[in-house]
Amino acid sequence: MTVPPTEKLVETLRAALKPHGLFLRGTVTFAPGEAAPKLKSGPPAASVVLIGNIGGSMWEPFSRWREGQRDRGGADPLDNWSKETILPVAKAVGATAYFPSDPPWQPFQQWAMRAEGLKPSPLGILLHPTYGLWHGYRGALGFGCAMPATGEAAAHHACNSCGRPCISACPADALASGTFDVGGCRAHLRTNAGVSGCLADGCRSREMCPLGRDYRYPPAQIGFHMAALSL
Repeated sequence: MTVPPTEKLVETLRAALKPHGLFLRGTVTFAPGEAAPKLKSGPPAASVVLIGNIGGSMWEPFSRWREGQRDRGGADPLDNWSKETILPVAKAVGATAYFPSDPPWQPFQQWAMRAEGLKPSPLGILLHPTYGLWHGYRGALGFGCAMPATGEAAAHHACNSCGRPCISACPADALASGTFDVGGCRAHLRTNAGVSGCLADGCRSREMCPLGRDYRYPPAQIGFHMAALSL
């Protein structure tokens, strides 16, 4: 049986991203007339394929890159690494790359919710039925053709059957209002209790989620993200 060109393209992408600890996280195909990001060539994309990490999959490749930069990774080293990693892949396959850190801001969360059937947790992070809160999206590739599915949609939203211990676990009560109070969280992280607690050991609320414990980020990665949140 002949393998369709788009299926071969998907395998090429998987192979190119794997050494960097990145994975194809799902595909969104746009209907005619639907709002879609523009390709570099001008027309709207027919599909976008999301790229991201699963657990700590990208931490070692990123750490090696960062060490090689000798502190020249810039103010946002993870964003810079993501671009240096994904842009050559995009060029090799003739795709347009999009990044969460770059304008025009693309609706990454909406794409992920549509591609994988996920919904936000009380922390705002999309909750995955397998990876829990230990995953992320580093970029996306736009194509002029319809791409095959590259992820598995969630069957249900786990928060609906959970007592939500994440809310009561937050020492800053940053989830009490029903939405994540980023300012309140950051203010707490600058206190003595916050420095010795969440900033040192990780977000208490994130740690309390019962899903995805096997995919928990390594301590160094948790520290990196917490430090960025505290700025």
